[in-house]
Amino acid sequence: MSTTSPAALREPHAAPMTDAYRAVRARTSALAAPLSAEDACVQSMPDASPAKWHLAHTTWFFERFVLSARLPGYKAFHERFEYLFNSYYFTVGQMHLRPRRGLITRPSLAEVLAYRAHVDAAIIALLEREPDDPELEFLVTLGMHHEQQHQELMLTDIKHLFAQNPLLPAYVERPVPVAEVAAPLRWIRGVSSPVEIGHDGEGFAFDNETPRHRVLLAEHSLASRLVTNAEYREFIDDGGYSEPALWLSDGWSTVVAEGWRRPLYWQDDLAQEFTLAGLVPIQPDAPVTHLSYYEADAFARWAGARLPTEFEWEAAAAGQRPDGNFAGTGAYHPRPAAHAEGLQQLFGDAWEWTASPYAPYPGFRPLAGSLGEYNGKFMCSQMVLRGGSCATPAGHVRPSYRNFFYPGQRWQFSSLRLARDEA
Repeated sequence: MSTTSPAALREPHAAPMTDAYRAVRARTSALAAPLSAEDACVQSMPDASPAKWHLAHTTWFFERFVLSARLPGYKAFHERFEYLFNSYYFTVGQMHLRPRRGLITRPSLAEVLAYRAHVDAAIIALLEREPDDPELEFLVTLGMHHEQQHQELMLTDIKHLFAQNPLLPAYVERPVPVAEVAAPLRWIRGVSSPVEIGHDGEGFAFDNETPRHRVLLAEHSLASRLVTNAEYREFIDDGGYSEPALWLSDGWSTVVAEGWRRPLYWQDDLAQEFTLAGLVPIQPDAPVTHLSYYEADAFARWAGARLPTEFEWEAAAAGQRPDGNFAGTGAYHPRPAAHAEGLQQLFGDAWEWTASPYAPYPGFRPLAGSLGEYNGKFMCSQMVLRGGSCATPAGHVRPSYRNFFYPGQRWQFSSLRLARDEA
């Protein structure tokens, strides 16, 4: 969470702050619009949250960390919302247990939407009254980037929810784009020297992207694109899920315990997969997605390669504009890499598992106060992913952006790019 200048903090959003705020909040509401009240209330698993909870929690974030902090005597919209919609900020107070969020039938969806409108009016009035306050701009910008993270989670949580329904309903009534032919996989030499890693101070960044520091990279190459469905199918057909020698110990235990035999959302026939547009034929040349770290690591070992480190990935992405198949395209599904030159699909399409554990950079310091719970306390037992996905809002990620999940989780749009050591 950078403390750079207010003007830089507004990027990549449009100025003024009120316009940026309205745009982010409207996007969240638009993502929820296709849902019924029943859709918005149900929780499909402990790792996912109901859409109604996302709508309320992102609002609570602004109420708690902006309005209550900046307006003496501010009266909360509802005294119990602090308990219901706090996520993990224990320095603020106790919260409703995460696995039981789907039991919050009250407040209703209509009441949550009224809560959003109430807080929006207060935030906009505050911004208009104090247009040049750097601390206020920082807090609102942080809240907007936090909400963009929840926009992606809403999409992946809705996908998981709808996949549990025997009717396999579609969230968007549009076909997945017609498949293109993927470019042949090529190996591209990576940077092999000391490199600067971490946020460079230009624009917004979360605190886990700092401080910038030097890392020495050995000789290596990166695959030019993500692994495709067809390539992953070869791994399955070759008995990849039945060969313990390919798997990390915890990964093999998970495969046995969960009965994994294919990526999440692939059907038994290995010919169809569930998407946000419903059940569709698997596109052979599209990136394989919804893999756990264990599956990505096992595939890389089977392919005679490895996963890149997050530092190798960032060195390759440094200086590149983060353009790609993000949520703004409306596809909500990864697309084949059709270009043959350079590194493709670094941004968008699917998050890329790296071989790096989620750990603090040398000299890392979280934000002071309750906001310091945002990232730092999760730096244990998780792995780093890079690049964003087809569910990530455009403009949200950058080369230094670090996502993180536990190695057995696979409901996100997660994939892999191969790497290998070079002499």
